[in-house]
Amino acid sequence: MKKAILGKKLGMTQIFNEAGKIVPVTVIEAGPCVVLQKKTIENDGYQAIQVGFYDTREKLINKPLKGHFEKSGSSVKKFIKEFRLEDINAYELGAEIKVDTFTAGEKVDVSGISKGKGFQGTIRRWNGHRGPTTHGSKFHRAVGSMGASSDPSRTFKNKKMPGHMGHVNTTVLNLEVAKVIPEKNVILIKGGVPGPNKGFLVIRNSVKA
Repeated sequence: MKKAILGKKLGMTQIFNEAGKIVPVTVIEAGPCVVLQKKTIENDGYQAIQVGFYDTREKLINKPLKGHFEKSGSSVKKFIKEFRLEDINAYELGAEIKVDTFTAGEKVDVSGISKGKGFQGTIRRWNGHRGPTTHGSKFHRAVGSMGASSDPSRTFKNKKMPGHMGHVNTTVLNLEVAKVIPEKNVILIKGGVPGPNKGFLVIRNSVKA
């Protein structure tokens, strides 16, 4: 990973490109993120930096975490992540990572917690087919066959059944940075990104671009 930043989804809007065409974009408040800790091979067995984003109240954290923030001279942060960057020597403890690390036209991967849908049936959760609605079939949105009854006398693992849908970590690959507004700590990304408005996101350089 070459570079990354944390952000918060603000919503969607549209802008006009140079050709005068409308481009749908997601508005993300990205950074400034503070480097809270540097992990080294000597101490931790791997190289990474720990960064924090979005100020929160001090009363919401415990004393050990409060001391962790004080070591870097940072205020209390709500969203903390680690990045295994190629060159961690370019970052000092307490340094800020700002949105201008990205430029328009770059390809990025965006990760976040998807919207929760609650308990859903197989048709919505797995895009299953519904049964016939005529001739008194009484089979409309049911699960269907669970497997043989005598052998193996059980339901196989990974059977697509009703259950909790959404609220999982999701990554969308190869999104394009449409515009960066450094003075407002805002980045506009073409298309949609995971999660609801006010949800936290991780933006990193694309691995498959």
